[in-house]
Amino acid sequence: MKGSGMQIADVRATTVTVPLEAPLRHSNGAHWGRFVRTIVEVETTDGLVGLGEMGGGGQSAEAAIAALKPYLLGHDPVRTEALRFMLANPTASLYNNRTQLVAAIEFACLDLLGKHAGLPVHALLGGAVRDEVEFASYLFFRYPSSDGSGEVRTPDQLVAEAARLKDEHGFRVHKLKGGVFSPDHELECYRALAASLPGDRFRYDPNGILSVEEAIRFARAIEDLDNDYAEDFCYGLNGMRRLRENTRIPTATNTVVVNFEQLAANVLQPSIDVVLLDTTFWGGIRPCVRAAGVAETFQLSVAVHSSGELGIQLASMLHLGAVVPNLAFAADAHYHHLRDDLIVGGKMTYRDGKIAVPDAPGLGVELDRAKLEEYAELYRELGPYPYDRDPGRPDWYPLLPSTEFADPSTTGRPHALAREPY
Repeated sequence: MKGSGMQIADVRATTVTVPLEAPLRHSNGAHWGRFVRTIVEVETTDGLVGLGEMGGGGQSAEAAIAALKPYLLGHDPVRTEALRFMLANPTASLYNNRTQLVAAIEFACLDLLGKHAGLPVHALLGGAVRDEVEFASYLFFRYPSSDGSGEVRTPDQLVAEAARLKDEHGFRVHKLKGGVFSPDHELECYRALAASLPGDRFRYDPNGILSVEEAIRFARAIEDLDNDYAEDFCYGLNGMRRLRENTRIPTATNTVVVNFEQLAANVLQPSIDVVLLDTTFWGGIRPCVRAAGVAETFQLSVAVHSSGELGIQLASMLHLGAVVPNLAFAADAHYHHLRDDLIVGGKMTYRDGKIAVPDAPGLGVELDRAKLEEYAELYRELGPYPYDRDPGRPDWYPLLPSTEFADPSTTGRPHALAREPY
């Protein structure tokens, strides 16, 4: 079968941990002051290297990538559709769910194809319809960093943090990650945020932790604000359908429409108005483009979701955002919370709340090998942390829906973070 002539000769995975400004709290636990990510490199017989990235890491992630070598060696990276069935056949995936692995490999294969052809990835996906992608500020409640700075738990602290980010990066859209404190406290915070930035737009995401009834109450309490959408206020398609029937705010999800079967179900019985496409959760950039096409056909809106990225995955998000005509909302990104990145040239720059789409061949980013080794060594030193645990509540774990929330009057840095340097 005719292809590019390239053949995969090696696949490598390196787990890194990259520091954040402060620990980020969410409904399931926290990012403990750093992201743990796994960088994937796919090398061809002619020496080209394509880059991929996935969440989490350690020996299990590196071993999972290594286990794909027998499938990949000798494969033409241009054949990404064949790759999808080789690695993630739908029925086989009932036993070995490889969606995130496939996404990382797909990023790398598209990077290789772009470098081979001398074209940016967006040109391989139909061509860019925009040169830059707008982002929301993505605000979190935060524990203090190791130097005591960066805490966000009160309305005043949240308003100050949003003002800082708007001043530094030019954001005009602001998303609050909730589900940490009681709905009443977070409602007070959200309304204070909206009052502090007239003319901007807002969105709230408690990660599905509210009951349907509480989700309806919260939505009705903010209907007078300039909301983009209500993201995962409660869990499940039927729960979100009940919410949708009881609020004027459009609904959105990144949790219950993350594959084509769920997208089809949502078309037949609408629960979600805005599908948040994640290049990792959907298994790559190409599936997201296909999903956006389905959404366009049925007049559903889409936006680009963030699952906690470094520069390689951010590049995948930018190329997706560049080619999707029905991108109706600013994208999400955790990126501005990072202290550093491991791509050549350092962190990408926001201008007026937007990031320019890379135009160099492939994904348009290159690994800084010194940074890769620095943050791989930091991971070897610090190891993993439990993403689904709150360091301030060691015996707590979330239920869906939840009725146990953190106390916003509790100040300071939890003892469990004592060995964490950030």
